[in-house]
Amino acid sequence: MILAYLEYAATYYRRPDGTSTNEIALVKLVSRPVRELYGNLPADEFGPLTLLATRERFISFGWSRRTVNQQVDRLRRIFRWGTERELVTGGVYQALAALSPLKAGRCSAPESVPVKPADPVIVAATLAFLNRHVRTMILLQQLTGMRPGEVCRMRLIEIDRTSEQGTYRPARHKSQHRGKCRTIMIGPRGRGVLEEFLAEGGVVDPSAPLFSPWRAREAMYALLRAKRKTKVQPSQVDRRTPNARKLAAQYSVNAYALAIRRAAERAGMEHWHPNQLRHLFASEVRRGHGLEAAQVLLGHARADVTQVYAERNKEFAANVAAKIG
Repeated sequence: MILAYLEYAATYYRRPDGTSTNEIALVKLVSRPVRELYGNLPADEFGPLTLLATRERFISFGWSRRTVNQQVDRLRRIFRWGTERELVTGGVYQALAALSPLKAGRCSAPESVPVKPADPVIVAATLAFLNRHVRTMILLQQLTGMRPGEVCRMRLIEIDRTSEQGTYRPARHKSQHRGKCRTIMIGPRGRGVLEEFLAEGGVVDPSAPLFSPWRAREAMYALLRAKRKTKVQPSQVDRRTPNARKLAAQYSVNAYALAIRRAAERAGMEHWHPNQLRHLFASEVRRGHGLEAAQVLLGHARADVTQVYAERNKEFAANVAAKIG
């Protein structure tokens, strides 16, 4: 049944461009220990006790309580799919649903460390050790609250610069499969950052990635050549070897995060990652304009999701308590 679901997932969890989503890797991750423990067990005999033993295996991996609960739900989803296809009897999925999720403080699984907003001082110190592509990506994220993947995939063709505010409508986003649209407000300061980047970098193909490791390296080479005081010899015009590693035309989220990590190390600062910029933006908007404004700008359908990103204004609460307490 697991093999049948993996075959289904390989075709279902696809983006419009044909690339696979992260869900396929997560399904494989949750399937491996189940296959090792109960690969030869008839699917109809997989019940709450076997699910409980599988969950203990998840805990032994050092996964956090939240991750364990998510993976157990993912495993239940496989059995629900099997029930829909009549690969297992209907009572199996209902029996698996009887297993309660792990509760905080009442299990051996560790708690996950909540993601905190990035420290603006650390962000500013890191910028000096980055190329202008990654610097611009960070500034845009900080000013708009967009997701790391959204800034990595930015293209001029998706940006409306006719208005003073400016908007970015990514062709691919997290809620696309639910039929939702995503509009990111850039704002005057964000537009200024974007226009400065375009002015320094020349003409960019509107359909090409706006931020590119390959173009960042070419710009660095051009700058080094411009600073040369001696004439470039003909044999040194192009000394790149045929087997040299080719850089990607577009930053991946991992490459973006790695660039930040290395820059923070060179700056002697604490490590931080790009998703913390979204948390920083959300907290600042909530502090100055309220939870609803943060919800709209982050593109969340529910306010409870926004509260994960936007920290409560403790100073405001303290002032209220001082007046009424």
